Amino acid sequence: MIARGAALAEGRKDSKRSREAAETRDNILQVATREFADKGLAGARIDEIADKTASSKRMIYYYFGGKDELYRAVLERAYERIRAQEQDARFENLPPAEALRAIIGHNVDYHFENPDFVRLVMNENVHYGEHIAQIASMKQRNSTIIASLGAILDKGVEAGVFRAGIDPVDLHAMISALSFYSVSNRHTFLHNFGVDFAEPTVRAKRRELIIGCVLSWVTRA
Repeated sequence: MIARGAALAEGRKDSKRSREAAETRDNILQVATREFADKGLAGARIDEIADKTASSKRMIYYYFGGKDELYRAVLERAYERIRAQEQDARFENLPPAEALRAIIGHNVDYHFENPDFVRLVMNENVHYGEHIAQIASMKQRNSTIIASLGAILDKGVEAGVFRAGIDPVDLHAMISALSFYSVSNRHTFLHNFGVDFAEPTVRAKRRELIIGCVLSWVTRA
């Protein structure tokens, strides 16, 4: 009984340590996401990230190894979050036109609600995708959205509502491009044309325009 009690106590300690480690790591990633999004890889500093966390510089190096490794962990987490939300929603289980409308709307909303994601992707493109290419799980993780769009397209073609021959990668590229632009070019567009994509009525209108544009492309005439 004594041995069993000691084992249970040790198990609870291990569980607490694991939970605290996960919380510490998540806190570092949250702060690092904001820093890398605001300042880029070159401008962000480990010292500043540590000062804004509930951790320390030593713990950042313990969990991630260095600034480049932390940056790659931030990138991986950013893509993991959008892909996880898409998978959890199971859009492909809806009727095809409804499914495509829902997945486009989600993509538009996600970009608006996560501008740090947009800035991280912009920054990584400045680096020619050097770091994202080093994340072994990235292609497999992003393959889920292509599979989902492929399933929706197949259902739509079978139901006679979508035209055949559309590549799901092309479809994803179109949805991402239209969603991304609304956030990446928000400020320049505002100064050039006086239109703020983030203003609620403008955002709602643009959301419907993007959905309509993509649906008109894939819908069978």
